[in-house]
Amino acid sequence: MLNDRLSARTVRYHHVILHVALQSAVKWGLVPRNVADAVDPPRPGHTEMHTWNENEIAQFLDGIKDSQYYTLFYTALFTGMRRSELLGLTWQDINLLYSVISVNRGLHHLSDGSYVFTEPKSAKSKRTIALPPSAILVLKSHYDNQKLERDMVGKPLSDTDLVFSTIEGKPLRPNTITRAWQTLAARYGVKVIRFHDARHTHASIMLKQGIHPKIVQERLGHSSIAVTLDTYSHVAPGLQESAAKRFDEVLSSRYNKRTESTRDQSVTNLADSTLRE
Repeated sequence: MLNDRLSARTVRYHHVILHVALQSAVKWGLVPRNVADAVDPPRPGHTEMHTWNENEIAQFLDGIKDSQYYTLFYTALFTGMRRSELLGLTWQDINLLYSVISVNRGLHHLSDGSYVFTEPKSAKSKRTIALPPSAILVLKSHYDNQKLERDMVGKPLSDTDLVFSTIEGKPLRPNTITRAWQTLAARYGVKVIRFHDARHTHASIMLKQGIHPKIVQERLGHSSIAVTLDTYSHVAPGLQESAAKRFDEVLSSRYNKRTESTRDQSVTNLADSTLRE
């Protein structure tokens, strides 16, 4: 598999599937042992993470305002959702009144050209994400425009229709989305990062703003907070420095007040003693 240029992560995944299957065979008495135990699967390589800062996000979004992908990319940056989750969204998954998105499935494009909806990656991936006011306005405008387009082609928009689709309501090709993301980033002078890095950008900025990692975990749909902390350990040094400063500010302030109070009391006691003498 490695010789066929499959990634180490993919090969490792295949090994896991085979190991589970053979373990069941051992349990049922079909084979004497699990031969997959004798194989050391390759370790997945580390993919370097690249993110945008606040200025780069603003520059990118300002440049693509007239692009057909504006709302999709805006939502990706402001929610941290996976590509498959974004492409699988229907209008019934978005509550504009309560400002939330419900992530219930993902959309995948198969090698034969067909599309399939799948369950979320894990139990935690099935989640509700709060939307900021700006994202609500962008999605509301997108809904109105999509409704108008559908009326023009004689296909009224329904709650079960995809949020991000062609004008006929067909799914968008995931690879097309990724290419458009990179092309637009290069066109408007922003460093080119992977579309998946929009998710990392969302998480990194939230953590740098002091948002509790548990909240970030819930928004991203990680299986545990340990995954979040491990994935974004590169943000930790800045967070630790900021936390140390805040701790110092709080404690120093109270310590100084206590010291000043003690000093003032000592001066008062000294003055009273002098007067008595």
